[in-house]
Amino acid sequence: MSGSNISFVRNAMLEPEPAPASQRGAIAWIRRNLLATPKDIVLTVIAIAALAWVLPHMINWLFIQAVWTGTDRTFCATTVQGGTQPDGWSGACWAFVNAKLDQFVYGRYTLDERWRPTLVFIMFAALLTPMLIPSMPRKGLNALLLFVALPLVSIWLLYGGFGLEIVETPLWGGLLVTLVVSFVGIAVSLPFGIILALGRRSQMPVVKMVCVIFIEVIRGIPLITVLFMASVMLPLFLPQGWNVDKLIRAVIGVSIFASAYMAEVIRGGLQAIAKGQYEGADSLGLGYWQKMRLIILPQAIKLVIPGIVNTFIGMFKDTSLVSIISMFDLLGIVRLNFSDGNWASAVTPLTGLIFAGFVFWIFCFGMSRYSVFMERHLDTGHKR
Repeated sequence: MSGSNISFVRNAMLEPEPAPASQRGAIAWIRRNLLATPKDIVLTVIAIAALAWVLPHMINWLFIQAVWTGTDRTFCATTVQGGTQPDGWSGACWAFVNAKLDQFVYGRYTLDERWRPTLVFIMFAALLTPMLIPSMPRKGLNALLLFVALPLVSIWLLYGGFGLEIVETPLWGGLLVTLVVSFVGIAVSLPFGIILALGRRSQMPVVKMVCVIFIEVIRGIPLITVLFMASVMLPLFLPQGWNVDKLIRAVIGVSIFASAYMAEVIRGGLQAIAKGQYEGADSLGLGYWQKMRLIILPQAIKLVIPGIVNTFIGMFKDTSLVSIISMFDLLGIVRLNFSDGNWASAVTPLTGLIFAGFVFWIFCFGMSRYSVFMERHLDTGHKR
């Protein structure tokens, strides 16, 4: 058989047969997913009816009757028709969000120095974007800049010193604190979670016992308790005169908590690897760390990408709990501004919470979709 015939047969065997034209397109998708059975038809009709009833009211309140500009609460008590009505009768008070947007992003950070966190945001986006694109070259250099150089430069820019005005961390707040705490927690929890997972599966009794105790104790208590201990209890164990910054305590608490959960996610991936993979690595004469780094961990991490991203998403949302130690992330600073008498109205709290929820949703949805993208990109035979 000639080479061209062999190539044709091989391609015919490997390439799936395309679906018929009648099974492709939007109409076919609707029939297959929404109208496949009588139960699906009934549920689809109910869902459409519910959306038809809810969406007009939501759009009307969020956009049509919403107040977009203004300087105080009186603007949010005025309808689009121009008549003044009691608080709560108008639509969303986006004028409140517009007036407080700087605080929602930077907290009480010094006004003249806000170019510094803005520069940090820009550098973070510039380094994170190529890191997330699989086809981009020089991943090692990119990772070094993102996880080593950027944190060092960011500390100098955000806190100050060496020619910059010092801005104490109690003045930080809003989205700035949310991103700082979550980024450090994500960057720390993944490698520490891997180490803890390997330690829990170790054949050395002492190492295994220490890792098991750490994981089970941390997973058995709420994050609020961890943050409270990091903020209140930790200074009690330090030498006289020593003090740890409140933001550093929060970052340490979140990182410890996320690392314990991450360890169990990674351990699940390690247990899913077939025994033959370990035996194959041993037959090649690979050492323990070579075996883990080159063969086992890449497969294990690929299998548990959804669990890893789920932990990241949960940690990103849990940053709101730093309010327990008197630090204000995005949600905390939004709620803090509800007490402003100039904007006290019935619609102000709901509008602020919707704004905060939407910002959190944007970040969490982005992480979720990137997780799906990476699963498809790395899929090499585990898809069912």
